[in-house]
Amino acid sequence: MTSLRKLGSSDLEVFPLALGGNVFGWTADEDQSFAVLDAYTAAGGNFVDTADVYSAWVDGNRGGESETILGKWLEARGNRSDVVVATKVSQHPDFQGLSAANITAAADASLRRLRTDYIDLYYTHFDQPDVPVEEIIGALDSLVKAGKVRHIAASNISAERLRESLEFSDREGLARYVALQPHYNLVSRDTYEGELQDLAERAGLAAVPYYALASGFLTGKYRPGTTVESARAGGAAKHLETERGQRVLAALDEIAGAHDAPVATVALAWLAAQPTVAAPIASARTVEQLPALVGVGELTLSEAEVEQLTRASV
Repeated sequence: MTSLRKLGSSDLEVFPLALGGNVFGWTADEDQSFAVLDAYTAAGGNFVDTADVYSAWVDGNRGGESETILGKWLEARGNRSDVVVATKVSQHPDFQGLSAANITAAADASLRRLRTDYIDLYYTHFDQPDVPVEEIIGALDSLVKAGKVRHIAASNISAERLRESLEFSDREGLARYVALQPHYNLVSRDTYEGELQDLAERAGLAAVPYYALASGFLTGKYRPGTTVESARAGGAAKHLETERGQRVLAALDEIAGAHDAPVATVALAWLAAQPTVAAPIASARTVEQLPALVGVGELTLSEAEVEQLTRASV
């Protein structure tokens, strides 16, 4: 049985792979989403990541489709207390930004869609630098005090703003970020490593990286001369054209072969071995895609293998 990981300084314990909910109501319909959620929890998974804006970019959608599907599933399965639910605020078409009033209204809308009275982990989705951190943290703290949110976190935020937020929370004794959701993977390291990662480590924050598989590139299914039918194929294929992308694939192939493991599992295992990382996020459109993702809980790379991938990805 895969052991759970503590999420930063919080009392949350999470499976080492967070299931991304961005596909629910987009490339996975309700039935497919239920099947994926069932298979993920059957494998020991307990950490589902969504956002109020998923999937407003699809024609005919309004935003909130992913939360709605997740809420229906939680209600149908009666397992709310077994699942760590993370969602986000600032990008929903009807709830833009991080003003105190918007954070409060957006949280209530998310709770209705999720059919629950609390959110385990509530992220600011994209920082809004013109809103003072005092206003943002104050609004989030009110949600925690009201019992609507258990813990707060930040995504897409600069090290400077994150530091200001943490200092304000500490100074005023208010709710404090416990996690950070950065863009981070083997072909995108400078989006997290350096100042932001150092700050997260010093402050005891857990990282929950998104784009953990680089839009599918790190699954190994994109190869020279292949065509992949995917809504994200363009973003993934561009890495094939870089020397780094090719070096990373070669190293992943070698290590995957040694472990008889899928390439995606090895890429996730590298992330899971990095300082501060508690659980990478990856999404599955079908049940068949899940084993390579949840396999990260069973695969521990040697120090030499981690170093080999780190060198290849420079």
